[in-house]
Amino acid sequence: MRRHAPVRAERRDGRPTVWQVSRYEDVRALLTDERLSKDPGRVPGYVAGPAGLNRHLVHADPPDHTRLRTLVNTAFVPRRIAQLEPFITATAHLLLDRVEGHVHVDVIGDFAAPLTFRMICAILGVPEELDNAETRDTLMATIAPAPGLDPARVEGALHALLDRLVATKRTGDEQSGVDLLGALVRASDESGAMSEEELRSTAYLLLLVGHDTTMNLIGNGTLALLRNPAEAARLAKVTVTVTAPDLVTTAVEELLRYDSPVRDATFRCAAESITLHGQVIGEGDIVSLLIGSANRDGHRFPEPDRLDLGRTPNDHLAFGYGPHFCIGAALARLEGAVALPLLLQRLGNVVLAKSVDELPWRPTRVMRGLAALPVVRD
Repeated sequence: MRRHAPVRAERRDGRPTVWQVSRYEDVRALLTDERLSKDPGRVPGYVAGPAGLNRHLVHADPPDHTRLRTLVNTAFVPRRIAQLEPFITATAHLLLDRVEGHVHVDVIGDFAAPLTFRMICAILGVPEELDNAETRDTLMATIAPAPGLDPARVEGALHALLDRLVATKRTGDEQSGVDLLGALVRASDESGAMSEEELRSTAYLLLLVGHDTTMNLIGNGTLALLRNPAEAARLAKVTVTVTAPDLVTTAVEELLRYDSPVRDATFRCAAESITLHGQVIGEGDIVSLLIGSANRDGHRFPEPDRLDLGRTPNDHLAFGYGPHFCIGAALARLEGAVALPLLLQRLGNVVLAKSVDELPWRPTRVMRGLAALPVVRD
């Protein structure tokens, strides 16, 4: 596609036209193009996500996007995220202690999923009793429902969960205002800076993507390292601190580029007609910016299909670009920098328990992540 059809239309009966954009320079330019809107309401019949939970910053244009992002941003500034490093390290060790001596380990279920969910729960202020696999499964089912699962039942469970979280903050059972969710509830109740729908939508968004994307980084990154043992050996020798050695920093960036946790950029549609490479993207058409493809564009990255943990420069687009740049980038980078070397060191010599072709990937379009990554100690 990059070579022969860099702007390609996907047309299906009864559905909006989707334009797939695959080259790095085009994807980067369109990520900041004001002719693209983040508002799903511009596309008649488009279902953006769970009912009543779509009024958040990912589905908003200015000025609403600016207002919502400002309310959330202070919890994710790099200085505050850096203070989480001892907690991330301790949690990672605790999870790996639980599988110490196990021959079979699932890197996703035993490590990446509980680690990343615990971190976003800590930032939001989710009560400890809700930091569990059942809560994670409820969230994940909204983007990759299990076969035979009733979507209405999933949405009902999700709304009940969010109602419980918000009620907890309002009753004062937790330190409302200290954690992010408490601060958002206060912004909604005291200043009217958020509507009730925006509050619940934002809580849902942060719980989901704050967990899912970094889980994918750790899972996809571990798979890439297992398939490139020489590079894995380089990273396994590193001791990680907040002032991480250069190799850890470049390694995380390269793993983000090599197998991006987000395959397509989040929703965008044309607010007006756009002409690109001779193709006319009509007003109201959806524009799918293929981040995974852009990050393997040989015109931007020499030998793009080679994993090089020391690659620099590395201007990948895994976190997007421009005003919608991922608000949790600093958290994802720190979790990756702690988790990946530690995982290699603590697991020792491991091999995939299945062939690469047999590994289960979650059936989602935007995210790219493994449902499981089973390994065996060699």
